[in-house]
Amino acid sequence: MRFSADTGGTFTDLVVEDDAGRLSLFKSPTTPDDPVRGILDAFDLAADSLGLDRRDLLARGEVFIHATTRAINAVLTGGTARTAFLTTKGHPDILLLREGGRERFNKVQEFPEPYVPRSLTFEVPGRITSQGHVLEPLDEAAVLAVIEQLRGLGVEAVAVCLLWSMVNPAHEIRVGELLDERLSGVPYTLSHRLNPVLREYRRASSAAIDASLKPVMSDYLGGLERRMREVGFSGRLLLVTSSGGVLDAAEVAAAPIHAIRSGPAMAPVAGRHYAQLEAGADTIVVADTGGTSYDVGLVRRGRIPWTRETWLGGEFEGHMTGFPSIDVRSIGAGGGSIAWIDQGGLLHVGPQSAGAVPGPVCYGRGGTRPTVTDCSLVMGHIDRAYFLGGAMALDPDAAARALDEQVGRPLGLSVNEAAAAVMTVVTENMVHLIEDVALNQGVDPREAVLVGGGGAAGLNAVAIARRLGCGLVIIPEVGPVLSAVGALLSDLTRDYDRMYVTLSERFDFAGVNAVLADLESLCREFIAGPGAGSLESVVELSAQIRYPSEIWELEVPLRVPWFTSPHDVEELRLDFHSLHGEVYGTSDPGSSVVMVGWRGRARCRYRQATGVGARSDVGFIAGHEGQRPAYFTDLGVVNTTVRRFEMLEAGEKVLGPAIIESPVTTVVVDPDALAERSANGSLLIRPWTTGVA
Repeated sequence: MRFSADTGGTFTDLVVEDDAGRLSLFKSPTTPDDPVRGILDAFDLAADSLGLDRRDLLARGEVFIHATTRAINAVLTGGTARTAFLTTKGHPDILLLREGGRERFNKVQEFPEPYVPRSLTFEVPGRITSQGHVLEPLDEAAVLAVIEQLRGLGVEAVAVCLLWSMVNPAHEIRVGELLDERLSGVPYTLSHRLNPVLREYRRASSAAIDASLKPVMSDYLGGLERRMREVGFSGRLLLVTSSGGVLDAAEVAAAPIHAIRSGPAMAPVAGRHYAQLEAGADTIVVADTGGTSYDVGLVRRGRIPWTRETWLGGEFEGHMTGFPSIDVRSIGAGGGSIAWIDQGGLLHVGPQSAGAVPGPVCYGRGGTRPTVTDCSLVMGHIDRAYFLGGAMALDPDAAARALDEQVGRPLGLSVNEAAAAVMTVVTENMVHLIEDVALNQGVDPREAVLVGGGGAAGLNAVAIARRLGCGLVIIPEVGPVLSAVGALLSDLTRDYDRMYVTLSERFDFAGVNAVLADLESLCREFIAGPGAGSLESVVELSAQIRYPSEIWELEVPLRVPWFTSPHDVEELRLDFHSLHGEVYGTSDPGSSVVMVGWRGRARCRYRQATGVGARSDVGFIAGHEGQRPAYFTDLGVVNTTVRRFEMLEAGEKVLGPAIIESPVTTVVVDPDALAERSANGSLLIRPWTTGVA
């Protein structure tokens, strides 16, 4: 068996895959005080459903893949280690100035604090030039004096980022050796090893974030592995990474920045799989709706874009990771998002969330503020007796009272009208995020397939598609746990970067080929090491390219493993022009280009490509079908067809208004939309179809 768990802000999702490729899906409330307990609770549900003892179930596990918010939560809540930052003399403000400071020139707003305070920032004498020459030798006596200060300050981790270390790392390497000698046991991160790319702030920020997470994530992952072993698991423990792959837990503990965007990175991987399986689509919007956040990722020409501009917190107000990760953007919108009225009488939804504790009002666990889930229950879209397959009874009366008091009466609306208004606002928030993400990457949402994932995706996926103009919505049967399924679909993956600048018109064949050979060698070492025994492996090479007058690069895949002729260079130049036109809407085919950096990716497939697209055994008893009253804005309260997801036959159609339920999700089929169960088990919805089912 193979297990995958995604710890979200509200629910912990667990997927169990057997050797035949059958999937069983489970959701258990997240336990923020002890996330591992939430995982074990989900395994208890799985064991009961499958008729096994939990220890027996875990003993059958070959692989356990974990996606966690532990790293990002530690950063956002200030739960990281006490970290010092060592930088080149004269550059103590790298982390303060970022890449331009505040987004808006607001004289009232305080300038954001740096990730590491000035009191823990230390300047190191010594200078490397941009060409890699030693302009000023490293002052080792000064470094030793700094280390003595670090010991006295009780520092728990150290980040080192010296100028141009990605060109010549000699000074950083020596600082690392001195830290090993004089500050033994304190983890540190050297920027050239972690993130050897251009742009000083990004290297410094990634090094600081990584170092600060090492004690936290080492403790968490060590505790996770120990507790999993104690309850019977003896297989391989893998962690989901921000770049859309998985790595061994020990490797992530050594470089925990890999786990910063662990969970959200998997939804585009799974969304691409199902969109290609069901519709042969290569332009896809993947929207993952959880209890706390709404995460949007794209697939363009079958490839998932990545970025180094992931911000933890608001843009220019938080901290940029500067580390490659799948380009997923998020807002505070989900099933637990709270509806509230501002002083001007305007309705808002989120970003505040009821989370797992206390949860929505209808949970009866102390929540007092109405949420999206409360509104869906009040409108009759969620079955009060079938939530989580009947494992959690909901209280619609309490939800209605809170909604009426805090939204309905202040706005002069009935309870149903207030609930519909909340759903309209949260839908608009989600539409704006998709438009922002898609249009900024040159994707027309009208030409994309919308894949809905997360337990709350189906509540308004059709409404979102109508606003965007999408012609097809896909809700995979495993959509409620889309990120966890994406982890099962992912390969063991490791990326390596090198900076080497050359021009297309004066291309340095020898220099570039030496860099590519080095990247190839590193990838092959990974394949022979952690990837040993994989069913299939591949090395992918790419270049970061820009026009001479630009400052930002685009990643362009290489057609060849090395460059042998001007023809190879010309093909790469033309590929860049084409991609630039697609992303930005313009290109300059007659211009030369600048190759700034090079990237190698090793991918190892460790599982058979079995029936992940097949129907899943959701692990709950089947519900009953029929009708129930439900509210729709254009129709009012009407008797609405209710079908069970798992009871729909392949090819069977359902005309809206209708509700299609499973134990772990609810899909609202709006009036005049048409839903059809595919042969692979997914729900395919045409938002505007008006024919007879």
